[in-house]
Parts: sequence; C-alpha cells; structure tokens
Amino acid sequence: MTDLIAALGSWNWLILGVILIALETFAPGVFMLWLGIAALVVGVLSFFITSTWQSQLLVFAVLAVAMVPLWRHFGRRGPSASDRPFLNRRTEALIGRVLTLEKPIVDGFGTVRIDDTVWRVEGPELPAGSHVRVEQVDGARLKVGPA
Repeated sequence: MTDLIAALGSWNWLILGVILIALETFAPGVFMLWLGIAALVVGVLSFFITSTWQSQLLVFAVLAVAMVPLWRHFGRRGPSASDRPFLNRRTEALIGRVLTLEKPIVDGFGTVRIDDTVWRVEGPELPAGSHVRVEQVDGARLKVGPA
C-alpha cells in the first residue's frame, strides 16, 4: 500500500481533493469543500516543489486548519437584504393584517377566511363578522385581538 501511495505521488492529493469536494454534494455544510481545496493546493504545489510526504501532510494540515476559520469568518458576513423577506415565513406576513371572523370565537377559538383558506384563530370571544387584527402566529394558528 505504501508503494502505491509513493507511486502516485502528487496525484494522491489531487484525487483526495476531488473526492472531498464530491463528498460535499452528499454532506453539504461547506466543510469538506475547504478540505478538498487544501488537498488540491497541496497536489498542485507538489508538482512544482519536490518534498517528502511528511512535509506535504504538514502543508495540508496547515492549510486545512487555516481555511476552515477563514471560511467561517467570510461566511458570517450575514445574508444580504432580500426583496421578499417573508418568502419562507409566509405566516409572519399576516401579522398586523385585519380580517373578518367567519365563525365566532367561542372558548378562545374561531375561524377566518384568508383568500381561499380557512385559518383557525385564537383570541377573546367575539361574534362572527367582527374585525380582528392578527397579533401573533403560532404554526398554523393565528392569535388575534379586536381591531
């Protein structure tokens, strides 16, 4: 096995880099990507600089340790402002909206119709036809108060 590793030489690092980058597609999280890039850099450097496998392993370890914190630093910059802030939180877009009760709120629960969907609401007892304002969202239940 040692002979095979020695025979492949610089190609070991390039193969390892490609494998690590390919693994990133199955385990996303951008961690394997940077290890793969570190392996590719060592592979490319080993074509130009003759060195022992121990020094190549040391360079890989240093690059791997350096690239992961660098990614975390640049990855923390925060998301850019979105033109659709409620895209994946659509129920939060209902907060503040004034609706008409379809069924009265009895024992704390009633219903409203929003477009073509009936929503369950929670709030103080009010008769059907009353206007309510959405104050909070709890999953698929809207917490309302009088408008």
